Amino acid sequence: MEGVCKKIYFAADAHLGARFHKDPLAVEKKLVRWLDSIKADASAVWLLGDMFDYWYEYKYVVPKGFTRFLGKLAELSDSGIEIHIFIGNHDIWMFDYLPKEIGAIIHREPVTVELLGKYFFLAHGDEVDYRSRSFRFIRSLFRNRFAQWLYGSVHPRWTFGFALGWSLNSRKKGLKEKNSEAYAGEEAEYLVAFAKEYLKTHPEINFFLFGHRHIMLDLMLSRTSRVLVVGDWMHLFSYVEWDGETLALKQFEEEA
Repeated sequence: MEGVCKKIYFAADAHLGARFHKDPLAVEKKLVRWLDSIKADASAVWLLGDMFDYWYEYKYVVPKGFTRFLGKLAELSDSGIEIHIFIGNHDIWMFDYLPKEIGAIIHREPVTVELLGKYFFLAHGDEVDYRSRSFRFIRSLFRNRFAQWLYGSVHPRWTFGFALGWSLNSRKKGLKEKNSEAYAGEEAEYLVAFAKEYLKTHPEINFFLFGHRHIMLDLMLSRTSRVLVVGDWMHLFSYVEWDGETLALKQFEEEA
């Protein structure tokens, strides 16, 4: 529509297909309704990882489900809206299916990009998490091409069930032992610590945006720089909107 101010939107962590969703279809439908609500003024949508709880593309097999979500992304892409998808720590194994089928641009590492006149550092967030050696080892193993080839040689009947079960058990364990999603303050938040350190050598960055942590956080780092954690689409239904002047962290609310 002529005269409409084009905006850029960011979201993360829907974990579509997860067994811990009480109603997985309802989560997907709500995400699709949000995409519908922004399509009139969006120029780009950046999805910052873990939109799927598990995703692995075999040569001739892709994960079952997500038809509404993928169809909506294809519709937006066909209308000229850029679709950017970061791999997360749950949906690492994206290859060429989404670029070919829906025109998505896949990002496997953090990206620094100029958007409407400001510089953004964008990442899922697990890439800058150096707290746990075991986490770093598993992450490097999952990204190893030979390990991916070995895993891909196993029949999907076994790998999909294994991966979804692992995700469910991991989440239950984390919630039982501690609230891993709780914000413990600026000094304890590793994403904030990373942004502060990175800013020392890259003072041109205006905004750091992360997913991964499942919290909503908007924090000033300096007079010209902020760090935002965009929340999730599991229980917060949150997103970030950028129009070239205002960067806003919001939650998707629908009329009754």
